[in-house]
Amino acid sequence: MSTLIAGTVMTLEDYSWATVRDILFSPAYWTLGLPYAIAVMAILGAHEMGHYIACRYYRIDASLPFFLPAPHLFGTFGAIIRIRAPITDRRALFDIGVAGPIAGFVVAVPVLLLGLVRSTPVMQPPAPGDIGLTSCLLLEILYPMFFDLRPGMSLRLDPMFAAAWLGLLATSLNLLPIGQLDGGHMVYALSRPLHDAVSRVGVWVLCLGGALVGGWHLVTFGILFAIIGPRHPPLLEERAGLGWGRRVIALVALMIFLLCFIPITPQVF
Repeated sequence: MSTLIAGTVMTLEDYSWATVRDILFSPAYWTLGLPYAIAVMAILGAHEMGHYIACRYYRIDASLPFFLPAPHLFGTFGAIIRIRAPITDRRALFDIGVAGPIAGFVVAVPVLLLGLVRSTPVMQPPAPGDIGLTSCLLLEILYPMFFDLRPGMSLRLDPMFAAAWLGLLATSLNLLPIGQLDGGHMVYALSRPLHDAVSRVGVWVLCLGGALVGGWHLVTFGILFAIIGPRHPPLLEERAGLGWGRRVIALVALMIFLLCFIPITPQVF
C-alpha cells in the first residue's frame, strides 16, 4: 500500500501535503502507482530471495522476506530476511552475502533501462520543490546513451526510474564492507582480520566523507555502525578457504558496488 501511494504521488508529480492526503484517502488513484510498486517490490524481493535461496541451499534456517513500509517519498525502508541459525562456514557466509546484491542488481538493470526509456528531457530547469535523484557511475555511463542534455534542460524521470534508483542505492549500501552488511559478510569470509580493520576505518570514512560531499545517507550509516559496532559473529567453522571462483565473484561484486555507489543524498530544489 505504501509503495502504491508513493508511486501515485510520483506519477502526479505533486508532492504537496494536500495532494498526498487526497491520494491517501482515495484508493481509486493508487493504480497509477502500480508500475512503481511492482518494480520496487521486484527489486527488493529479488535481493532478499537471493539471500533466502542461498540459506536454503546450505540448509540454514531463514525466513521469507519481510517488506518494510515507510511514510516517505519511496514508500519503503527496504526488506529483510531473518536468519534463525548460525552460518556454518566461510563459503556459506560468502554465498549468502553476495547472492542478494547480485540478484537485486540483475533485476534493477532492466527496470532502470525501462525507466530511462520512459523518462523525457524538458527545456526547463527544476522547479522549486522538485526532488533531484543524484547520480552514480552507472547512470553517468547510461545518460548520454539515452539523452542529449543541453544547458538549461532537465530530466522528467519516470517512477520506474525511481524504483531502479532506489534499487541501486540499496545495492551499494548493502555492499559496504562494514559489520554485518552483505559486503561485510563477504569481507569477513575473505579475511577476518581484514574485516575488522576495514569496518573500523569504514565507519569514519562514511561519516567524514559523507559530510564533505553531502552524502547524509552515508553519514547516517556511519553513525549507525559506530553505535552498534562493526563486530561480526563467528562462524561454526572458519578454516575452509573460498577458492578462486569466489574471489572472482568478489571482484564482480566490487564492480557492481562501484557502478551503483551514490555518494550524494537526493536534493530538494
